[in-house]
Parts: sequence; C-alpha cells; structure tokens
Amino acid sequence: MTVENSPQRETHAFQAEINQLLSLVINSLYSHKEIFLRELVSNASDALDKLRFRSITEPELLADEPALELRITPDAEKGTLTIEDTGIGMTHDELVKNLGTIAHSGSREFLEALSQRGQKDMQLIGQFGVGFYSAYLVADHVDVVSRAPGKDMPAWKWASDAKGSFTVEKAERATRGTAITLHLKADQKEFLEEYRLRTLITQYSDYVGHPIKLQVKKTTGTGDDAKTETSLEVVNKASALWQRSKSEITDEQYQEFYKHLTHDWEAPLAWTHFRADGNQQFTGLLFVPKHPPFDLNAQQQRGVRLFVKRVFIMDRCEELVPQWLRFVRGVIDSDDLPLNVSRELLQDSQVVRAIRKHVVKKSVDLLEKLAKDKPDDYREFWKAFGTVVKEGLATEAEHKDKLGGLLRYESSREEGLTSLADYVSRMKEGQEAIYYIYGESRQAVADSPHLEALKQRGFEVLYMTDPVDEWAAQGLREFQGKPLVSALTSDLKLQATDEQKKEQEQHAEGLKTLTSKMKDVLKDSVREVRVSDRLTDSPVCLVVPEGGSPAYLERLLQQRGKGMGMPRVKRIMEVNPNHPVIAHLKAVNERQPDAAQVTEWIELLHDQALLTEGSTISDPNRFARRMTGLLTQVAAQAAQAPTHAAVAQAAVQESSQPATTPPAAS
Repeated sequence: MTVENSPQRETHAFQAEINQLLSLVINSLYSHKEIFLRELVSNASDALDKLRFRSITEPELLADEPALELRITPDAEKGTLTIEDTGIGMTHDELVKNLGTIAHSGSREFLEALSQRGQKDMQLIGQFGVGFYSAYLVADHVDVVSRAPGKDMPAWKWASDAKGSFTVEKAERATRGTAITLHLKADQKEFLEEYRLRTLITQYSDYVGHPIKLQVKKTTGTGDDAKTETSLEVVNKASALWQRSKSEITDEQYQEFYKHLTHDWEAPLAWTHFRADGNQQFTGLLFVPKHPPFDLNAQQQRGVRLFVKRVFIMDRCEELVPQWLRFVRGVIDSDDLPLNVSRELLQDSQVVRAIRKHVVKKSVDLLEKLAKDKPDDYREFWKAFGTVVKEGLATEAEHKDKLGGLLRYESSREEGLTSLADYVSRMKEGQEAIYYIYGESRQAVADSPHLEALKQRGFEVLYMTDPVDEWAAQGLREFQGKPLVSALTSDLKLQATDEQKKEQEQHAEGLKTLTSKMKDVLKDSVREVRVSDRLTDSPVCLVVPEGGSPAYLERLLQQRGKGMGMPRVKRIMEVNPNHPVIAHLKAVNERQPDAAQVTEWIELLHDQALLTEGSTISDPNRFARRMTGLLTQVAAQAAQAPTHAAVAQAAVQESSQPATTPPAAS
C-alpha cells in the first residue's frame, strides 16, 4: 500500500506480516547473525542462475555485462557492506512485490511455524524465502539498487530502515544486476573485516557455482613508499561439489553444501553421492533432511534441482522426483539432456525417465541403509516423513516390495514402532496373515471389539492411524508372502478346529430367529446379520463388506469434500452368541417377538456398534433416551432385588442363632 508519493520517490508501507517479521529479526537474540551473508549470497547466486538459464535462448541479455559473478565490498569509512551480482535484476514492480509484500516472501508460513514451535531463534529464516530480511540482523538501514536486463531498462533504488515502510525511486546503474548495501549497526562492524568475510564465504558459500569476489586491500612498500591498493579476489572454489570425487569430499563439506542448497541450518540425516555411466551419464547428490520444510505437502513441492552440464535448468523438477519422495533434497547434473529442453519435452524424455528411476532407487537404498545402520536416526526420519513415504505404496506398485521394508507401525505388542519384517519374525505358529486395524489414533483402535479374537489367539495387530494407511495397505497387499488383512473386514478368516466350526454352526442355528429379527429391524442400516467368531467380550460389532471403506476413511473423505454424494456401504452386523446380552435378547424375543423392548434393544446395540467403529449415530437424542430408559429399568430391578449387603447381613444373623439340632458327629 502506497503511503506517500512524490515525482522523485515513492513511499510504501510494508504489509503487516512483513512488519511483524522485521520486528522479530531486529529484536531476536539470534546467536548466528552471520547467516545474513549466506542468505544474501544464495539469493544473488539464484539471480545469476536465472539469468544464465534465460540467456540460453536470449543471449542478448548478456550484452552489457558478459561476466556472471558476485562482488562483496566492505567500506570501513562508511560502515557499509555491499553484496552485488550481475544477475537477472529487478524492475520497479518486482522490487515492490519481492521486498515489500507477502506474495513472494513466505513470511506468513514462517511466522506460523515460529509460533507453533515456540521459537524466538531465527535459524529457519532461509527456509521460508525470507532470506533477504536477514540483512536486518546486522544492519539498521538497507539500500537495494537493481536493474533488469535490457538496453532501455531503468535502474531503481529500494531503501528501508525496517520501521514500517520503504521507498522506491529511480537510480543510476550502468549494467544489469543488483547491489544490496547494508549500513551496519555499530556493534556489527566485524563484518567489514577481510578475514571474517573470507572465512564466512569459505564456510557457507564455497560451492556456489559462480565466482565470489571479495574486495581486499594490499599494502606494498614500506615507510613513505608504502601504498595501499584495492582489488577484487575470488574467494570461493566456484566448483560443483557433486562433480568432484567422493574421496575428496569430507562429511563437513557435504553438510555445508546441503545447508547452502536448502537454507537449512541443521545438517542432513543422510546423503548419497553417485554417478551413472551407462547409456545416460549423470551425477547425483541427494540428501534426507532431519525436519520437514513448511511447504512439504504443497502439491508442486520438489527438492531436487536439474542441471545440464553444470548449467542450472530448473528448480524443484517434478519429472525427476515422484511426489512420495518430495522430501528429498539435492541436485542432478546430466550430460545428455539438450540445453534448450522444455518442460513438455522433459516429461516425454526417455533420458528423464531413466534418471527418475535411478533417483528413486538411490533414495530407497539410502533409506534402507539408514534404517539398518542408524535405527534411531531412521525413527526420527519416519516420524517426520513416514506419511509421505506411504504415498508411494498407494501410487506406484513397482516399488512396493522395497517400501514395505521401510514401513514402521505401532502395534498391540508394545509401545514404539515395529517393522513388518520384525512382525513376521514374531508371528505365532498357525498365523497366516499380517493383521492390522485402521483408525484415528492408537487409543481409538487398541480396545476395538474387532481385535478380541485376534488378541485371544495371541496374534499381534498393527495400528494404522495415518490417513494414507488404508490406501498404503491396499497397495502393498502382502509382505514376505504374508497377506495384509484388516481386522475390520467382513472376510476375516480365523483358523478353527472341526469342533469349533461345529459349535459355530450350532450357534448360528440357535440364533437364527434372533438374527432374522435383527436383520428385519435394521434392514435400512445393515446388509446382513450373522454370528461372529471374532468377538469374545463385546455383544456386537459392525464389519466392512468387500468394496466398503472403514469409518475413519469415510469420515476423512467427507471432511475433504471427496465423499460428498457417495452412498455409505451398508455394514454387516456380527453378534456374539456367548454374550449375556445376546442370550437375554434371544430369550425375550422368543417369548415376546413383537415386544417394543426387543426392537429398542436391537437399535441400541446397532448404535453402540456404530460408535465403537468410529461412526456417528443418526439420532443421538434418541440414543440418549434409550440409554436412560435402560439404566432406569436396571436401577428399578436392582432396588427390588436383595442387595449383596442385605444377603450378607442375613447370613451373619442366621449363623448367630442357636442350632435347633445337634451338629453331626465328626
């Protein structure tokens, strides 16, 4: 929003979120203020990459300045530090949009994450595209002079002291690019020292693919003949780390490259560096982060950059990385893709498909190695990215065997996560399947009536509580030859002896009248009523027929608007023939089949089953009235019957009376 304008200068107010962000930056007790240099150098490097990519098809953009480089100039007399690039530059509107509004900054997401994590520290600043504002960690005023490429493009100056507004006016700049001048705070003049700047560039930006030139002073001669001259000296290696031999690279260098690439302050959990020399030649360096970025679930989010012969082509290349590996960060550098490749051509390229296949293989191999060698680190990874990995089972069947080995779930055995391989190794003799139950949380599924017979047999059950789990289980289908079977499904087949089968048939025959009555009462709600072999403690449960979805999944689809208008598949109601409630209901139904009480009890049992499976009941008020009526009836019967205390008292009184006949002889 423009606050004030004049023919020479425009004054704009920062958006509220930017103002809040700047306040946090300026007032934070941040212990790593030097991060500002890494962020500004990274932004400058991105500007150079963008220009280099455009110049492939628009070589005239390089006409006024063929060199692609960064220049860092400290000025002790003025107390300023300037970071300059010969990159893509910015127009008037781009300066206003990129440096003063929420649209490009990512500030809202940054502030939300900061609030959620309860952090005052600004270590994550670079991850949210707000790296420019890190300048105010060390400066109390910032000037930005920028010119977009093109013969007739004017230069513009953006300036602000971070006190709620910024100005934009025309400026002088002979060539394209951007110069950011920081007017350093009085206590931050250390960043004018050559040694300090050289050290920070080497530490954070040594592998930036463009020369970083630092202005240095050199004194020659002595005494009256001494002369001080300034010159620009290249400080960084400016070589692609991924093109160097692994034996030449230390762990610290890999970690620093990752931090530069991702703007993540923490080191990665793991990485893999590889070269393919077959029909297609390409090099890759892939990293697994410790923590998910704020935009992990964005549909277009990808973390691998594509280079061709060290020329940057595109960021977050969707064609190289499947959606379920979107957490992977890194670079791929191919020698085979043409430089004028378009996004459409990329999608149809055989070379890209081969690279994608290799990226998937190397990523999965890396995760397998992490799980084997560093199980604690893998558990940390799984908590952060497990839900994303499971998406691969729902979308790409070709990787299901490998992904099955990576899965981790809680189970009925004990607290903590278990792998499917460990589950199979613990399977009891006679157990033919891997059993799981799907629901909202461990608490919601652990005491489900659907598990009673499984627990009675000593069978372990996996607790699947991620929204994607049901699709993942359907995609996996089996592991090490053992089928995955849901405890909620209607075709749960448990091994039984001939005697048990015969007893089950007798129960079914004995309850035929009752199950027929129940089916008639619930004809609009259930598909079938049958005797259960999975219940031991509960009177009834609802099971999902073939083609149906668990209640939790139905509820998720409804919440996301994807289940609107879809008819709910009728459940199958199973009854426990050994439960006292069912026995009593059977007796009442045989005496008074038309009694209203029978119908009410059947409907009450159905509502109870709906609640235990996680569904909602159609008429909660009616359910509450029935429960109240039932409790009232039980209370009345209890009042009429002698209490335990009364019986005990009568027994005591009887024992205190003198015997009317002599005791029998011993």
